[in-house]
Amino acid sequence: MDNREKTIREAFVEASSFLNRHGVEEAGLNGQLLLQHLLGWSRTQLLLNWTDPFPEDLELSWQKLLGRRATGEPVQYIIGEEGFYGLTLRVTPAVLIPRPETEILVQEILYRGQRIWTDPAAEPPLMADIGTGSGAIPVAAAAYCSTWRMAAVDISPEALTVARENAERHGVAGRISFYEGDLLAPLIAAGVAPDIIVSNPPYVPSRDLPDLQREVRDFEPQLALDGGDDGLMLYRRLAAELKLLTRPPRLAGFEMGMGQAVQVAEMLRDTGLFTKVEIVKDLSGIDRHVLAEA
Repeated sequence: MDNREKTIREAFVEASSFLNRHGVEEAGLNGQLLLQHLLGWSRTQLLLNWTDPFPEDLELSWQKLLGRRATGEPVQYIIGEEGFYGLTLRVTPAVLIPRPETEILVQEILYRGQRIWTDPAAEPPLMADIGTGSGAIPVAAAAYCSTWRMAAVDISPEALTVARENAERHGVAGRISFYEGDLLAPLIAAGVAPDIIVSNPPYVPSRDLPDLQREVRDFEPQLALDGGDDGLMLYRRLAAELKLLTRPPRLAGFEMGMGQAVQVAEMLRDTGLFTKVEIVKDLSGIDRHVLAEA
């Protein structure tokens, strides 16, 4: 890429071509997001100023941004943000980038929870997200259910820092309690008995980690990816720990990888805590979530 004088549009076209040559999927969208980040503009501002000259003093910064993306670094980490359930969340390499599939889990939990807790005079439910990462699930749920209380658990203190920032950003920090620890252990130790348990734990079999897309394999936290020999290690532990709570949850929802839903559903049935266990597909028709109700 050269340093000739160019318009904003020409910078975008060159960037898209450059990223495409380096194997970046959705190169055009990535170029647009990086350009908006560099200029501090919205998409509308970018289009309105499409033919303006590209600022020469930003050329070096622009090349650095493109270089980072060309090596595989996810655009979300470069710009520090990702959209989720209508919210803009802060993301860093300490947390997994929220996926659209997880929005379905939030939707299912909100729908089922609002069907179970119908009495406005009753105590609102406490929902616990186990392995909260960026806090996407509890922040989104709290934003859309103004009375629900949340607990966010993660073994990573760096992840909890990001989750707290997202809770503050969206004005729900006062309804979310944060716990550092492994799975349900901190809740059990504190005597906290959530009414709803939600989790999107690591589910990639250890042997499959080297074959992941480079953006995931080389940049996202392995702690949030590695699910043990068959990818189901954390689900077994979660199912066992549910029985250690002082009161079982009335609703539980888990996300998992392709081909794992039937086994996870069976684990939840085997706890004896739930009368109804269902598998929910994602938008691609993949069995992606297991929902259980007592």
